Amino acid sequence: MLFAAVFIITQLLMTYVISKDEVQGASMEPGLQQDDRLISLRHKQIKRNDIVVVYAPDATDSKTGKPELYIKRVIGMPGDTVQSKNDHLYINGKLVKQPYLNKKFMQKEIKTIAQQEGLDASKVKFTYDFTLKTLKSTHRSTVPKGEYFVMGDNRIISHDGRAFGFLKRSQIQSVVVMRYWPLSKFKFY
Repeated sequence: MLFAAVFIITQLLMTYVISKDEVQGASMEPGLQQDDRLISLRHKQIKRNDIVVVYAPDATDSKTGKPELYIKRVIGMPGDTVQSKNDHLYINGKLVKQPYLNKKFMQKEIKTIAQQEGLDASKVKFTYDFTLKTLKSTHRSTVPKGEYFVMGDNRIISHDGRAFGFLKRSQIQSVVVMRYWPLSKFKFY
């Protein structure tokens, strides 16, 4: 009887409160790596710089027919302006620090992309210049009420809000609170 109660409670928690997710791809490198395992909360209040698990607005899982899940970082909150210029991020006109970005990693990624594309690395940016208004996916100067703007940390390759636009709260499955695997990188967020 106790086992059944624990099982039911666990299932309810995993369905309505907690989500276990696995990182697929390189869009959140270097902070999150392929196959990292995460715990996230479905009803946690969203704050700027939170790592979130989102329902992809533009990609469907071929097996389930449901939206794919992306893991991204919240950059713009409702009412914010967002601009990237010369690899610097500005929110509401103010330069913001991005401690989750790693200069050495950024330089390595720029060099790799430049070599692959046959370009001069000095001409390649980790984050191309944009404002919300100049993005084809948004066409607005501010993040709409009740919506969010997300980007991957590996900006040079990430498919994110710059491509698919703003996300409603209902498109954000959960907020990451912990990386539990690999154990050597265990971390609370």
